[in-house]
Amino acid sequence: MTTLEHLQLILSATKPLVYPRGRRLPLYLWQLQGTPPLSDRDLADALRELDARGISMLAVWRSGAEQQSALEQALRLGRIQHELGLPVGVNCIEPLYAFFNGEAATTHIDAAGKSFFDDSFGARPMGCPFAIEQRYDAIREQVEYYARAYRSAGLPLAFAYSDWEVDGPLEWNDAWAHSKRCTRCRAQVPEIDDFASFQATLRRIRAEMQRVCYAEPLLSRWPQALVGNYAVYPHNGWRYWYDYFERFNPELPHQFDQGEPSRPWADEFGRSGYTFAMPVMYTWYRTFDWYTYSPDYRWFYNMLKVASNAGASAPRSLPIISFVHHSLTDPPASGAGHVIGMSAWAYEELLWHSLLRGHSTFFSWCPDAECGHEAPLLHRVWAEALRYREFLESGQPVSFTVPREEGAVVSGLRLGSRLLARRSDFGGAAGSDAWLELEGHKVPTPSGSACQIIAL
Repeated sequence: MTTLEHLQLILSATKPLVYPRGRRLPLYLWQLQGTPPLSDRDLADALRELDARGISMLAVWRSGAEQQSALEQALRLGRIQHELGLPVGVNCIEPLYAFFNGEAATTHIDAAGKSFFDDSFGARPMGCPFAIEQRYDAIREQVEYYARAYRSAGLPLAFAYSDWEVDGPLEWNDAWAHSKRCTRCRAQVPEIDDFASFQATLRRIRAEMQRVCYAEPLLSRWPQALVGNYAVYPHNGWRYWYDYFERFNPELPHQFDQGEPSRPWADEFGRSGYTFAMPVMYTWYRTFDWYTYSPDYRWFYNMLKVASNAGASAPRSLPIISFVHHSLTDPPASGAGHVIGMSAWAYEELLWHSLLRGHSTFFSWCPDAECGHEAPLLHRVWAEALRYREFLESGQPVSFTVPREEGAVVSGLRLGSRLLARRSDFGGAAGSDAWLELEGHKVPTPSGSACQIIAL
């Protein structure tokens, strides 16, 4: 489907907001990126219709042969958004690729002087973390190209995100073993046999790359803009999921929660310069077999751990814009097999609890064929949550607990002497006693399928 077809599908599958958005950030959808082939008047009408639903459209910045035409389309969309008083947002994925572009100058070098790449991440040849700075200027210029044009056109950039992931130094898969073979890596990381030291060094370099080549060119021009990247956010030092290009390596540090091999995770956000956090809450296929809970709670438990990790670790002033996906993520080509997908109810409850644990808005990622399902499902929860906008804007999360025993899950936002609470019951917990702990007091939270405002 084209961007225009997706636009028409989303407009027909969603309804205008009943409750005003106010200062809340808009909702972002993967299929609403690019400039639809409409006249200026029709495009403006479509943007108004999206805004009435609280949804934003993003321009797409490209590199290579499409750069000039992409800029023209991006400027056109941005101009119309600005004229309508709507936030100007962009997709900055392509301009950040690729630091590791296969050039011989970016390789590892072994003791015999032979060059080699790390091929354990799939098609992209990953090189030496200490041979990558030479690529900074070229990548930064791909971002500067658009930033200069937007500034010259008087467009106030409000939001920029990237999905920069399989590039630059990564510590997983066979990266550590390859770096221990590399003479340059060994010279630069004296404690390379200590994984924590190796990991921290790579994440420091990775953060510098994103700051210098992406965040600074934008924030130096638009200091108030929200700029961030996929899976980069404050956290508690642990990560509870594996991306599609990552695999569990039992030789690397990890700890088990049932069958879940969570990994130590070095800070990347703190040095990146980013102005919003972007956790990833996906129904990763492999996580289903990590737990012995009921099918719904397997998904809910893992994804709420991610949501709570970000919510508890990020300052309340930092927006959290979460990538989310309901349908099975990265299943094998042979099909789902024994894996039972997450119910719509459990997914909606996850979204509610994420909002009550400090998340600001969501970015729906999905393959095109799933858009007709994912967009209205997400929009329904997000739009209904605006009923409690004053709590979402000014309330303080009071719980980040993720029960290891399947049962009642409770989240809440405190605003003065009132508490907005939501309880979700798993494993036959309906009707049982549950509460939130506040300043040494137990606040009862009765069973129910909706949010409750409790006087304290």
